[in-house]
Amino acid sequence: MNARTDTAVLQSATHHLSNRHLDALEEETIFILREVAAAFERPALLFSGGKDSLVMLKCAEKAFGIGRIPYPLLMIDTGHNFPEVTDFRDFRAQELGAELIVRSVEDSMARGTVRLAHPGESRNVHQSVTLLEAIEELRFDALIGGARRDEEKARAKERIFSHRDSFGQWQPKAQRPELWTLFNTRIAPGEHFRVFPISNWTELDVWQYIARENIALPSLYYAHQRQVVERRGLLVPVTPLTQPKDGEQIETRTVRFRTVGDITCTCPVESPAASAADIVIETLAAEVSERGATRMDDKTSEASMEKRKKDGYF
Repeated sequence: MNARTDTAVLQSATHHLSNRHLDALEEETIFILREVAAAFERPALLFSGGKDSLVMLKCAEKAFGIGRIPYPLLMIDTGHNFPEVTDFRDFRAQELGAELIVRSVEDSMARGTVRLAHPGESRNVHQSVTLLEAIEELRFDALIGGARRDEEKARAKERIFSHRDSFGQWQPKAQRPELWTLFNTRIAPGEHFRVFPISNWTELDVWQYIARENIALPSLYYAHQRQVVERRGLLVPVTPLTQPKDGEQIETRTVRFRTVGDITCTCPVESPAASAADIVIETLAAEVSERGATRMDDKTSEASMEKRKKDGYF
């Protein structure tokens, strides 16, 4: 069997799989989104402009309709986000007639609640401070996020409805059971929930759904030419924030981003994939998770990520 035949077989299998199981995942997500609207007084949907939040937003559009999403979209901006992503975020929110609230890590730095160890430190981990400040300011009692269990081990431990105490902390050993999709949403004053409607999706599911629903994404997700340097097994983009180190050779390669986030910790992968269907085929053969392959700040232990989540991280 030649390469062309292999691709045709994979595409046929993908098309066969892309309906029944995606219908079930979509139905579950819509159910959870509606459950949040019914159970909480002041929920918000965390919206970065990335592929996972765009999939959630598509499900919210189906659940409620354009101009009728019953909660605002909230974005915590590090100030170091890719402009292609923030521009697309603004466009999509306006297209849906949804309220968009942006809170900035730079504002937290100005208040003195975030202090960097050095000017070049990634602001990614400090988003939790700004997020908790936004929760207190706007009195949110539920935040809907796009995390998935297949991304990383600490995230795999978390419930769909994840309780946070009055300090915004997660207690992995004191989680509430979720039998038969019965969610315990009781909270005391000052507490809140993080809700993850696409917990049970995989990266492959996300891309199959994007392909099926023809969901528009920021251009960074598809193949483009970019200057990069190799560093610790990653392709680091050359930007004003991520300059080459001594001895590193700048190369121009055809790359795409599997995930998008803070410029200082997000790396592309080499890829010619120019469409969602192409990426589905690539994802079928992927051996490393998207975060493991593309995030400089995730080159840490499971225990470290779990601690960050306990402290209020996404």
